[in-house]
Amino acid sequence: MSREYPAERQKQGKQGISISFEFFPPNTREGLIKLSDICDALNRFRPQYFSVTFGAGGGNRTKTFRTVRLLLSKNLRVAPHLTCVGLPKPVIRHMLKNYIRQGIRRIVALRGDLPETEVHRGDFYYANELVDFIRTETGSHFHIDVAAHPEFHPQAINVFAGLENFKRKIAAGADRAITQYFFNPDAYFRFLDNCHQYGITVPIVPGIMPISHFEKLLRFSRLCGAEIPTWLFKRLEAYRDDEVSLRAYGIDVVTRLCEDLLRGGAPGLHFYTLNQLSPTQHIINQLERCLVYC
Repeated sequence: MSREYPAERQKQGKQGISISFEFFPPNTREGLIKLSDICDALNRFRPQYFSVTFGAGGGNRTKTFRTVRLLLSKNLRVAPHLTCVGLPKPVIRHMLKNYIRQGIRRIVALRGDLPETEVHRGDFYYANELVDFIRTETGSHFHIDVAAHPEFHPQAINVFAGLENFKRKIAAGADRAITQYFFNPDAYFRFLDNCHQYGITVPIVPGIMPISHFEKLLRFSRLCGAEIPTWLFKRLEAYRDDEVSLRAYGIDVVTRLCEDLLRGGAPGLHFYTLNQLSPTQHIINQLERCLVYC
């Protein structure tokens, strides 16, 4: 049975779809070389940008800077992540100036994981404070993406508190949001409806997690609060010792999810690649018949 979507969502989906890819900074030179090859392969899909994670408290920032330089050297559009917890304003101000000098025009602004003690918390408590600081320091230079949680932020007291926090990030000057990954499209569409009720109108791009490893998916999902539906968990569990079948099933499931989202009017797809080429590449190859790149 085909799903019916509101007319305004169907119209939105016909205006062009953007895709983007997220990487984490490799620890080794070999990993950096591998990532370079992955970027070359994924670049044929004409992504809007490649993002690079930052790490809690900026612990990986040297590796982030190195990865950003690599992508810039390949004339790719880069969006560095910037987490604010644990960092003072002068450090973030310095990073923003460096990114401006490098010609970077997009940033993914996040709170980051909370430290175990208050001593190292830095000058920021929430992502909306970081967004406001970026706008104050740099005006409209950066396009700012922030995080959204369609299945609720794991630390939110309730759904209303989560929506209020999200609204504060948008009011501070964010241009767009990228969601945590999910496997139930209804969670995304319900979230859009809730945002509309709160007066939030920025584009909200679904975050997509390709499935290639059962245990890793479980671990990531526990950490970020993403739900694995029972029907999906049981099937993946049955394939846990059959990597080939698990990957094939995962590609099919996530491809269907992407198609459902695009038919419903999602403005783009953001792939959490985990620095792997094959799963993301296979999904997009299957989607090419309905994707229109912008």
